[in-house]
Amino acid sequence: MSSLKIFLILPTKWGPDLTDLPDFRVRKIAHLIVTFASLLALTGCMTVGPDFDSEQATSVPNQAERWIAAQPHGASLTGLNAWWGQFNDPLLLELIDAAQRQSTSMAEAALRIAQARALLVSRYAAALPDVSAQGSVSRGTTILNAITLGTTSQAQVQASWELDLFGGLQRNSQAAQARLTSEVANWHSARISVAADTANHYNNYRACEQLQALAEGDAASREATARLTNQLAATGFQAPANASLARASAAEGAGRAVAQKAECDLTVKAIVAMTGMAEGDLRARLTGKSGQLPAPIDFAVTQIPAQVLSQRPDVASAEQQLVAANADIGVRIAERLPRLALTGNIGPFNFSSSDASLNGGTWSLGPSLTLPLFDAGRRAANEDTAWVAYQTAETKYRSQVRLAVKEVEDALITLDSLRIRDEDALLASQGYHVALRATQEKYNFGLASVLDLEETRRLSFNADNILMGIRRDHVNAWIALYRAVGGGWQAGDLVQPPSAFPKTTNDQKGMK
Repeated sequence: MSSLKIFLILPTKWGPDLTDLPDFRVRKIAHLIVTFASLLALTGCMTVGPDFDSEQATSVPNQAERWIAAQPHGASLTGLNAWWGQFNDPLLLELIDAAQRQSTSMAEAALRIAQARALLVSRYAAALPDVSAQGSVSRGTTILNAITLGTTSQAQVQASWELDLFGGLQRNSQAAQARLTSEVANWHSARISVAADTANHYNNYRACEQLQALAEGDAASREATARLTNQLAATGFQAPANASLARASAAEGAGRAVAQKAECDLTVKAIVAMTGMAEGDLRARLTGKSGQLPAPIDFAVTQIPAQVLSQRPDVASAEQQLVAANADIGVRIAERLPRLALTGNIGPFNFSSSDASLNGGTWSLGPSLTLPLFDAGRRAANEDTAWVAYQTAETKYRSQVRLAVKEVEDALITLDSLRIRDEDALLASQGYHVALRATQEKYNFGLASVLDLEETRRLSFNADNILMGIRRDHVNAWIALYRAVGGGWQAGDLVQPPSAFPKTTNDQKGMK
């Protein structure tokens, strides 16, 4: 890479007539002030690179103007910020709060925010003057009137300020600000996901409790049938094969109950892992509403897809990454253009020897212009890379939008399907319960076989499990819809990520 740096020496008569000033030094300072003001006038006159067009860049072809899936009946999205509180389940709120405090994904997102904030400060600082101090002491020969051995010492305050002629520094700040906004949105997305995942585990556990109760009740019923059948077989009223079948059925029911209990225990372990709560304390708290499913408040997605997507933090994050990539193009274009900086220094000077001592001061102030001449195509390649990065960010944004629409539609379809299935499953469960009671009574009087009883019991048990699974999935579908529509997030959400982070190793060393 080659570049040409030009230091400008301004003529004495540039600017207004200053010959009437009383002192030569004052006139020189005035000339510098005029020069400085003229250079500042050049700053910000032009900003290279494309300006971000939100409507054009974020429009997605073939995006639906309305939702295709059927809408649930309920309130609007405006109340989603307090949605968890409407479950009327303090333990659920406590678990969500604990999970968010323990979440590694939220912690990582918070650290990325800290990194983005530091980068933004760095980008803003690049547009401001840089001031530093320098001092030196050396001993050697100096030719004044004769060759003299002496000590030279000097101190200087140096300052430099790159003037943003073409807006490259401004574009750099825009990119950093957009990336910070993107990371904040990612933190909100992680917060919503952690809440939804915790609620899913909690709901699954409550459903598991009911399934375990069903399995234990079924096992007890099978055991009672096996005892009765053994008694009848011992007296000759039942065949030995029927007694064996009844005992096998009882063993099957007992094994199913053990398996269901293990599934519930695994769900508790998952909640412990998410929340960091002691398992004993958690189990004690869970006994309060044993087997009672959370009751979500219905809401309707009445807004058009574009409005709903604006409430999803992951979509907002992808859009801000697109904004940053757009600003990066301007940064790379500015690197191919001349750069103008104002530099200066001032400080005392001292030379002392056995023969003489000199004291004085030095100062300088002036602009420097850097012109890129030859870099073997590096800057042009960097600009091409920025354009490709923008196209990549645009593709990711469109993909995120389509995924968001799909997730909302999927949740709506699932909700509508489960609502219809719940009605049918309830009728099936009630009908099989009636049939099971009738068959059990007939069996007790010897009017039905063990095979008839076991088949009816199997159908009834499966119907109960299906009904409970549908109701569990119905709550999970509401949680999925809550997540899909952004969990009530809005740009400028009052819930803000943490601004204070643990001190780094260097900070800790500096405090010792």
